Amino acid sequence: MDDLIAELELLNSNIISELSDANYEELVEYVDNRGIIIQRIQDHLNNVSIDPAQKARIVALTDHDDAILSQMNLLRVEAQDWLMKRNQAKAQRSAYESDFSPESILMDRKK
Repeated sequence: MDDLIAELELLNSNIISELSDANYEELVEYVDNRGIIIQRIQDHLNNVSIDPAQKARIVALTDHDDAILSQMNLLRVEAQDWLMKRNQAKAQRSAYESDFSPESILMDRKK
């Protein structure tokens, strides 16, 4: 059990040290690996109970969750903004790329 907690602590400290520069792929990898380790801890808890020192180490790991979630939300908002700008540009471009017949005339009006 201690080795699983140590593995989780190492994973957590690695992502925290690189958090400001972490991209979404690194955060996805962190979440996947964390999920695997947590599942192994839960499987282990079915057979053996946890002692107070181990519980304290696990609780200490959750102290950084807010910072990690904050970075994840920041990346989500950036991706959302990028998609919105891309869709706006696509809509503007499609207005000018319409299929016109070669014999048509386009007239602008002054307001």
